[in-house]
Amino acid sequence: MRVRGSSASRNKHKKLYSITKGFWGRKKNVYRRAREAYLHALTMSFAGRKQKKRDFRKLWIMRVNAAARANGMSYSSLINGLKKANITVNRKMLAELAVNDSQAFAQLVERAKAAL
Repeated sequence: MRVRGSSASRNKHKKLYSITKGFWGRKKNVYRRAREAYLHALTMSFAGRKQKKRDFRKLWIMRVNAAARANGMSYSSLINGLKKANITVNRKMLAELAVNDSQAFAQLVERAKAAL
């Protein structure tokens, strides 16, 4: 007796097509191309999660640098001064202070200047 696997194949294909819905061109509705695009997207999503961390760190450093220069100090000397003053504040919190609480950030800058 011959076994026909069309329903299982169709279900497998439909599942993949629902995942690749919204992809451009044949990547959404041709099984082989859709599978290639799906596997590629998985690897890129892994890389993207790592990239996001790098991007946010860059953004925080830019914000801290801009605020530090507004207070008459460079980013590198601010970080050096904070380390010498034994003030441990990460860059995310420094950026948050620089944007939302400029007075507290100015006090940190003064403490860093004093430590240098």
